[in-house]
Amino acid sequence: MTKPNYNKKKFQDLKETIELKNAEIDELNMQLATKDKEINKFKNYITKQKYEIKTLELKVDSEINNEKAKFKELDDLQQKLNEKQEIIDDKQDQIKYLRTLIDDYKLQVHNNTENLEVQLRKISKTYDGLLAQKDLIIEKQDENIKSLLKDKEEIIKSNKTNVISLKLQNDKYRELIKKYEEKLD
Repeated sequence: MTKPNYNKKKFQDLKETIELKNAEIDELNMQLATKDKEINKFKNYITKQKYEIKTLELKVDSEINNEKAKFKELDDLQQKLNEKQEIIDDKQDQIKYLRTLIDDYKLQVHNNTENLEVQLRKISKTYDGLLAQKDLIIEKQDENIKSLLKDKEEIIKSNKTNVISLKLQNDKYRELIKKYEEKLD
């Protein structure tokens, strides 16, 4: 082989080697682009999961605030119940007082005129009306207390269930994000 042919062959070999290397580079660039797409998909997924966790955290906070408001409402209802109990106690004191009055008037009726008998009937009617009012108030208060206690128990059960469920979901999403972040690393 002559020297120019040898150089030509060597040049041709180098050119083919360069073309092979360029093809390999192109293939590696395509693989790199594919990996970049996969990484971007994972980053987008992680961002979405973080957003969902933040949304769930806000929802949990909102639920907790709602529950606090319900507890405040229950406290207000308890205060109203206490006020109603004070009214009932006052009515019972009035009834005791009226009973003593009735007893006094009965004694006077035996000793005095028909006029006192008329007054006794009026007081008896008032006494009966107050007794009926007291019984109605006590009955309504008992119903209200039972209803409020039942509502309170249901609210507490519901709140506990909601908070536990939301916390479990939150933990689940955190674990998923942690797994995906570990895969990315």
